[in-house]
Amino acid sequence: MKFCELSEKQVINIADCRCIGNVVDLEIDECNGCICSLLVADAGCFRGIFRGGKDICVPWDRIVKIGPDIILVDVCMKPHGKEPMKQNC
Repeated sequence: MKFCELSEKQVINIADCRCIGNVVDLEIDECNGCICSLLVADAGCFRGIFRGGKDICVPWDRIVKIGPDIILVDVCMKPHGKEPMKQNC
């Protein structure tokens, strides 16, 4: 799968069934070349335009399924915010 295909998919959090945004970047381990996490732009912005907040970092091991249209993730979000909590649920 190409990055441009990933970036077209919406990222949905199964913990609260909300769209958290679209993939805008990847974090890659430079030692082994594996993807560590997805960086997701806030659902309120359009393709990275008018991005005022921080990207949401979704660890690779929190991805449940990559489908044809969406990416399902399981992350705990801080109340009243878009930032994932540091601890696991």
